[in-house]
Amino acid sequence: MLKTELCGVEFENPLILAGGIMGSTASSLNWILDCGAGGVVTKSFSKKPNKGYKNPTTAEVEGGIINAIGLSSPGVDLFKEELKLIKRKDENRARIAIASIYGSNPEEFSYLSKEVEGLVDMIELNVSCPHAMSGCGAAIGQDPNLTEKIVKATKKSSSIPIIAKLTPNVTDINEIAIAAEKGGADAITLINSLGPGMKINIETGVPILSNKFGGMSGPAIKPIALRCVWDVYESCNIPIMGVGGIITCEDVVEFLYAGATAVQIGTGVMYEGVKIFSKIAADLKKFMIKNGFESIEDMIGYSHE
Repeated sequence: MLKTELCGVEFENPLILAGGIMGSTASSLNWILDCGAGGVVTKSFSKKPNKGYKNPTTAEVEGGIINAIGLSSPGVDLFKEELKLIKRKDENRARIAIASIYGSNPEEFSYLSKEVEGLVDMIELNVSCPHAMSGCGAAIGQDPNLTEKIVKATKKSSSIPIIAKLTPNVTDINEIAIAAEKGGADAITLINSLGPGMKINIETGVPILSNKFGGMSGPAIKPIALRCVWDVYESCNIPIMGVGGIITCEDVVEFLYAGATAVQIGTGVMYEGVKIFSKIAADLKKFMIKNGFESIEDMIGYSHE
């Protein structure tokens, strides 16, 4: 009943761990899968090591979290060793692994996709981080032409599905989504964190984050994420992963109704712990039975009908 298909890949349920949360090691990714997630997205990693920003890198604010990790990465050579340890095979259920990669140009994205495609089921292109270092992240994803070039280069070098993760920090999200689709993206993830924003310690007068500014995630951004999913569902013909402030079954249903085929949960794990996946899955099944839905597919885009 809860199975959903995205780009020819079947997920046991539509609940996926979002990139950046517990995604740095195979042990934590396997733990999330064991706890009922339909799939996991790794922390974003790059071609060469990147230290990222120094601590503090996260701060809780009303309605969510702001963070500026700076896309810290051990580099692809080391991270490949973690990818090899993800338990993707299980006789009882599908366990889908998605690698999140980033770079500063099409060549770097292309190189990374070649390096990891045999170790994961899908690749997510992080062209949308609002606090990235070295000309990566939203600096790319706010440019439709560059987004298209990066997607196109990655598609040429990879044989597995490519997902473009987009930023909401643009004038027209549809323009970027259409560019990603034109470049050959198999799916789109909406949205990365909002902002950047900041928080100041009023005792010291100093910004709490070492980078001063960071991306906002959590329940406060859900209405914006939901609207982005709705808009792109209307303007594009490829599937969508919805992400942004998802904590309850009701949140998931809204994203499905808006047009998402699957959803990613990030900050919700920080609030509710890893049990969030099994809890939402159980609640979602009850909701579907109560409301006469036989499959997730029946719910996708329901509000557009």
